[in-house]
Amino acid sequence: MACTKKIQIEDTIYTANVDFRIAIRCNEIAQDETIGDFERVLGIICTMFGADAIDNPNHYEKLLKWALNYLSCGQEIKDTHEEPDMDYVEDMDYIEASFMSDYQIDLENTEMDWQKFNKLINGLSNSEMGNCCVLNRVRNLRNYDTKDIKDKEERDKIIKAKEQVALKKYKKEKKIELTEKQQNSVDEFYKALGF
Repeated sequence: MACTKKIQIEDTIYTANVDFRIAIRCNEIAQDETIGDFERVLGIICTMFGADAIDNPNHYEKLLKWALNYLSCGQEIKDTHEEPDMDYVEDMDYIEASFMSDYQIDLENTEMDWQKFNKLINGLSNSEMGNCCVLNRVRNLRNYDTKDIKDKEERDKIIKAKEQVALKKYKKEKKIELTEKQQNSVDEFYKALGF
């Protein structure tokens, strides 16, 4: 059974593919900064409703509104600058393993709509007592605040583990900008050392 929903706009009926894989692809398109806003709109519409959906530009706004509402699971989209603790694409191996361990669901061979997929993600085991799926262990590690760890060795160990599971697409090169005065001090220091 395919994961589809019918949408009617005026006299036209569109079939939305609401499988979680399609929704993940639409989210990728929405976040792709290499394409323009109009191309993103067409990409989401075409991916979710098929190539025929782009034949009627008068329906773009309503199709996009429906798609965004569905992709956000009816929740208000908040523009936050917080780094997420999960990415559907980067974490798919963790997600698949967690679905298998918690629900005995093989995602590769399962059709599932996006909203059910998200409900199941939210229901994955997550306990401080040790009963925690691999996805939530990784998410908990990403969110772990190391500033309260007094033991330097333990803090360094946790920081290294956090770096190993950090989301690649959100990693930023930390470039330290020095003022001219600071740069001169550094240069003098190295000069005094004979470098």
